[in-house]
Amino acid sequence: MSRGTALLSARVASTKGVAVAVTHGLVGWVLCGATMSVGMKVTTLEAALILHALAAPVIFTALSLVYFHRLGSWSPLCTAAAFLGVVVFMDVFLVALLIERSFRMFESIVGTWLPFLVIFFSTWWTGLAVRRAAHRAAV
Repeated sequence: MSRGTALLSARVASTKGVAVAVTHGLVGWVLCGATMSVGMKVTTLEAALILHALAAPVIFTALSLVYFHRLGSWSPLCTAAAFLGVVVFMDVFLVALLIERSFRMFESIVGTWLPFLVIFFSTWWTGLAVRRAAHRAAV
């Protein structure tokens, strides 16, 4: 394989890796949004926010299990940052700017900051656990 072909192959693999990570993050964001939407229709806003804060780590743990069992997954820390980055980006640019036309959602610890925190840590810890289990199985 020539050096140019190797660089192109690495770039394609890198682009594919980004697309896979972003897609997983988007799926998690959509599922969290669905949780909020349904919660707000069947209960109070406060209860929906608590439900969302409880559902977010479950959603992202499940997505992380799928993601980390694939060949070529990123490190747990990079993946947690990527998943959270997608969620923050969508919340800022789609929800706050276009839908709500306000940044008031970011004033809520339970509604925004707690879910961000649990999304990051559930993804990171799941990745660490999957990597540890794979290492033990290989030994």
